[in-house]
Amino acid sequence: MSEVNLAYLSLGSNVEPEHNLPAAVARLARFGHVRAVSTVWESAPVGLVDQPNFLNAAVLLETEFSAQALREQAIAEIEAALGRVRTENKNAPRTIDIDIMLFNRDVLQVGRRHIPDPEILERPFVAIPLAEIAPDYIHPETGQTLQQIARPMWWDGITRRPDVIMRSGVVPDTS
Repeated sequence: MSEVNLAYLSLGSNVEPEHNLPAAVARLARFGHVRAVSTVWESAPVGLVDQPNFLNAAVLLETEFSAQALREQAIAEIEAALGRVRTENKNAPRTIDIDIMLFNRDVLQVGRRHIPDPEILERPFVAIPLAEIAPDYIHPETGQTLQQIARPMWWDGITRRPDVIMRSGVVPDTS
């Protein structure tokens, strides 16, 4: 029996986001059990500011995939299927961007990405949705809960978008 892992993912889109975010969640369910999905949050773009606002969300995925396999197989497949085109500018508009922010309680390197992702401590559009689905998760490097990390960022340039429905019937697992 394979080990069950908990992957805390950040999703973002500013190209048809009302379609692409729910589609990404539905496709993630093919690679494990979607235990929780945050509401959707809107934020201004970072870096390249002359583009539409982003819609962001977080997903807690229970999966048998390792972090490396999740990134290289599942996430790469989903991003490709939803038309993600990578350019030299990492801040360019995109149909979907899925990043592993936390993986179990591990500290690790997946390609060029450090997990826990440093953006958790810097970006409200990452921290707040994660805190919504796992408020008591303790960051393995800072010792803070996600709720403690997100609290000072609350409403800092982001707006809740309850009109964008991610997936009905998925609620945070509090066990």
